[in-house]
Amino acid sequence: MSMFGDGLDAAVQKTFTRPAPKTAGSQMRYLVQQLGSTRAVAQMPRISQRTVERYLKNQIEEPRPDLAGRLEREVKKRRQPQIRAKARANVACTGGIVIDARARMGYTALIGSTDQDRIRHLTVALPPVYAARLFDAQEQGAGDTRLQEIVAEALKEVYFQDGGRRAGSLEEIRFTDIEHLEFEL
Repeated sequence: MSMFGDGLDAAVQKTFTRPAPKTAGSQMRYLVQQLGSTRAVAQMPRISQRTVERYLKNQIEEPRPDLAGRLEREVKKRRQPQIRAKARANVACTGGIVIDARARMGYTALIGSTDQDRIRHLTVALPPVYAARLFDAQEQGAGDTRLQEIVAEALKEVYFQDGGRRAGSLEEIRFTDIEHLEFEL
C-alpha cells in the first residue's frame, strides 16, 4: 500500500496499550461493535452479511488470505482512537519523530557544488514541526508523494543544513529509491 502512511501508522500502533484481536471471529465482533451492524461490516470488506454472521458464531475460523489482510487493516485502523490521537498530539507538540531510512539521497545547490546522489542510511530525529506536518498531511489523505516531500524538506533542514549552520545554498533535496523506511515516536 503506502510506504510512508503505513510507516506512520505502525509507529503510532506501537503506543497501543492493548493488543488487537487476532482471530477472525474476534476481529469481526470488534468491527460489528464499532460499526453497529453486520450489514455495515459486510459492505466494508466486500463479503456477504451471512458470512459475517458465520464468523461471529465461529462457524468459519480461517478466512481467505486476502480477507484476513483486509480484516486486520480495518481493525488496526479503528483500534484505540484516543491513544492514537494522544500519541500524535504528543509527537506534534513536544516529542518529534525519528526516521530511519535507507534511500538514494542527494542535493542540488549553486553551480559547482552539487553532491551526486548516493545510497545513504540515516537515522535522524525530526523536530515536532515536521512530525505535525506529516500527521496533518496523512489525516487529510495525502499520498506517498506528498509525505515523501515533507520528509525530504525535513532532511534538508535537519541533516544537510544542520538547522541553518551549514550548506545554506541548497536548493533541492532528492530522496528517492527508498529501500527501508521506519518511523519511531
